Amino acid sequence: MKNVRFVIISGLSGAGKTRVLQSLEDLGYFCVDNLPPGLIPKFAELCSQPENKLTRVALVTDIRGGEFFDSLFESLEYLEESGVPYQILFLEADDETLVRRYKETRRRHPLAEQGSVLEGIREERHRLQELRGRATWIIDTTDLTPQKLREQIVEIFSRDEGLQRMIITLVSFGFKHGLPLDADLIFDVRFLPNPHYVDTLRPLDGNDERVREYVVKWPAAQKFLRRVQGLVEFLLPHYEHEGKSQLTIGVGCTGGRHRSVVIAERLADWLRGKGYTVLVEHRDISREPVGAGQR
Repeated sequence: MKNVRFVIISGLSGAGKTRVLQSLEDLGYFCVDNLPPGLIPKFAELCSQPENKLTRVALVTDIRGGEFFDSLFESLEYLEESGVPYQILFLEADDETLVRRYKETRRRHPLAEQGSVLEGIREERHRLQELRGRATWIIDTTDLTPQKLREQIVEIFSRDEGLQRMIITLVSFGFKHGLPLDADLIFDVRFLPNPHYVDTLRPLDGNDERVREYVVKWPAAQKFLRRVQGLVEFLLPHYEHEGKSQLTIGVGCTGGRHRSVVIAERLADWLRGKGYTVLVEHRDISREPVGAGQR
């Protein structure tokens, strides 16, 4: 297999595998979720083809595969026999935390169709014991916020790949829902025209191309981006000189669904172009739209 970094993510349901996959995607990995273990050898072969210019690949395989999951170790043996190097990242959390997360999301545990969530968690923990023993890294997410988990992932994979530059997190948010407590810099974009008051744009969010075009078409938005980029470009070398390894930049509008999302994504793209590792979190994008009359 050509020089491709091949990462297999697994672990307990509810422990944060989706968050990890998103973080690796931000780091430039080609990511696949819920791949049946029996397809891993074929997937590895496809990734190694010269026409596929892939250097970093990550996939999630877990108990959701049902009976197909039992073929995982056969697939791992095939990779070893074929000379395909791989690493396993295993995620876990304590029972109480996993039960609470399932209650909060109201999702059904894949092994708890008949019994309780706790019974499903304990059965899954038992079935994954051997895989856990083969893991390259084990992360316990019991006391980790989503952002702290992302920071751990970035630290592990940036360190292993020799990336030494500052890690920057862009957080879009709504002021009506409170400030992000860990933000180092905050930019307020509530002065920009609000897509909320455009009937065709109100149901959409800042990831929609129509909303993006609306927000950035205004001269004020373009001038704001240039000035913020100039300020951030001035600050980053000074932060790095002082030994700061992580920086969180908050971009806020009223509800956190339109303007702040667009501006945060624009800043993230610009920073990536400067060679920085950038993570993006749209904290309030899934919240209900703000009420009429609010700006």
